[in-house]
Amino acid sequence: MLTTRFSTCFGLHSPIALAPMAMASGGALTAACADAGTLGLLGGGYGDLVWVQKEHALALSLLQQRSGALSRFGCGFITWRLDEDASALDWLLDQPHTPAALMLSFGDPRPYAARIAQRGIPLICQIQRTQQLSECLEAGASVIVAQGIEAGGHGMNSMDGRSTFSLVPEIADLLQQQSPSTLLLAAGGIADGRGLAAALMLGADGVLIGTRFWATRESLASQAAVNEALNANGDDTARSIIFDILRRKNWPPVFNFRALRNQLHQQWEPRIPELICSPEPAQRAYDAGVAAADFTRAHVTVGEAVGLLHDYPGAAELIARIHQQATTLMLR
Repeated sequence: MLTTRFSTCFGLHSPIALAPMAMASGGALTAACADAGTLGLLGGGYGDLVWVQKEHALALSLLQQRSGALSRFGCGFITWRLDEDASALDWLLDQPHTPAALMLSFGDPRPYAARIAQRGIPLICQIQRTQQLSECLEAGASVIVAQGIEAGGHGMNSMDGRSTFSLVPEIADLLQQQSPSTLLLAAGGIADGRGLAAALMLGADGVLIGTRFWATRESLASQAAVNEALNANGDDTARSIIFDILRRKNWPPVFNFRALRNQLHQQWEPRIPELICSPEPAQRAYDAGVAAADFTRAHVTVGEAVGLLHDYPGAAELIARIHQQATTLMLR
């Protein structure tokens, strides 16, 4: 019941992709997802070459005896960061292993499309609004990810962003009209089999999951951060520019960051202009919080689906659970 165009195209057991979360989707988590039959996307994130090399090598070592799983191992990058430094992408494209897919998010993918296509690598492009679709189709994207503002980490700001539940079917209709062979994944607020089944009903070919995989044993997220998330619910998250300022991340203004709304975040919510003008005192407080693993000040990167996290499983166990629940619902 869960065989879709996406699972068939990429040789998956379940139509699920791991979100390439920066500093969370490392080699161990990517390999575990690929080995369990989903598309594992390494979190290339900000394009730190040394980090990508290290985690890529780890994933390859874990999958070296698993040829089928190796064919499900890819990577993702932040596109605007590649505009500043594409050395990690260039290095990856020079490696003997051909990635199963490369995902680009948060910027124009067209400058990188030709070199990706030359290696015969499928391009996945993540968008948050219908107006972004045309440039991705022009780039030759094989897969579009429609990301709702429910997602954790970076996404479109709340003024311009869209809900997953309305964005996915609208993008599905546009693809049917403009590029019917292009596949569609839903992202944002999906953490269990109910979300997978719902996405398929909305016209998606599969899902991209972040927050739920963030809280797995193979993730690079700390146990302390996961414990914070397990005691939270969706009401406890907020999307703003605050943590980007505190972390000194110079993101394009149309995108901002969803995480748990902790005390430091709440302190600056009514004073964002002041924070922009004079961030240093708040940055020092944040840095001290990170050093002490004090999550009243340090951030916990989760989306609105955090209220659906109730345990800390391995990735393979989680995938089997999501698949079984979605199958049962689809059979009904």
